[in-house]
Amino acid sequence: MEDNYLDSARKQFEYYKILGEKTFAQLNNDDLFWQFNEQSNSIAIIVNHLYGNMKSRWSDFLTTDGEKEWRNRDEEFEPILKTKIELIEKWETGWGCVFEALSSINKTNFKTEILIRNQGHSIVEAVNRQLMHYAYHIGQIVYIGRMIKGSDWKSLSIAKGKSGDFNRKKFAKGKHKGHFTDDIR
Repeated sequence: MEDNYLDSARKQFEYYKILGEKTFAQLNNDDLFWQFNEQSNSIAIIVNHLYGNMKSRWSDFLTTDGEKEWRNRDEEFEPILKTKIELIEKWETGWGCVFEALSSINKTNFKTEILIRNQGHSIVEAVNRQLMHYAYHIGQIVYIGRMIKGSDWKSLSIAKGKSGDFNRKKFAKGKHKGHFTDDIR
């Protein structure tokens, strides 16, 4: 059960990471810093927030509170990142922290209580909390990218009007095992 859950969670995190990267690939430097208005976040600001959250939540995941004293969450929503290179570096560093922490979980420590802001979580609760948080923000990244690109946007999943083709291809394989993300790499 634990191994199955962790494998599934890892694949889900990988899926959302890929969605972000496929969005970045369609955008130029200026696009990453575009804001609809002063109250909205640019893709760069969202990435900076994800980075701060990932470093805080996943550093020393099994032994310290996920809200680190050194974290300055409010600053994460300031326009700190200036280039696409900086954005990608933060993105990769944050995700590296996530995957390293996930790799540290095993059957002997699976019952460890995880604290986030001094509130206890099971491993499943803590991982699910972060998985949903990242899906929320990466959905924002994709939506902003799609708004910017308009008709030039390249779909990241099943393109409009192509559901039938996609389903025929899937059903042609017959019943099979796997994760729905296996075909997106």
